[in-house]
Amino acid sequence: MADTATQPPASQGTLHISDADFDKMMKDAGDKPVMVDFYAEWCGPCRLAAPIIEELGQTYAGKAVVAKLDIDAADRNFVAGQGVMSIPTVIVWKNGKEIARQTGFMGREKYVEMIENGLK
Repeated sequence: MADTATQPPASQGTLHISDADFDKMMKDAGDKPVMVDFYAEWCGPCRLAAPIIEELGQTYAGKAVVAKLDIDAADRNFVAGQGVMSIPTVIVWKNGKEIARQTGFMGREKYVEMIENGLK
């Protein structure tokens, strides 16, 4: 498996990952919650979510893993295997188990709630 995730600066932040990076990212997260934004560049609601996801990556650095995965660059079978049918879809996992999912853009408050629930 290639380790091609775009790593943020030492202060951490939002990872930009590929489907090939997913399993390693999940393993490396340990018991931290992992939030992944499945998006596409052409998606208007995804563009609304993007700055929020980036900000949450900084806000929760060291406490949670926040990542973005471009579905157009990912293997279709991987995306389908995650149950992503429309975008944006944001999923939070903890200890490898899905604990929250939001399809469509619902705003910062919902994303914060999803991460906070993962920190409990």
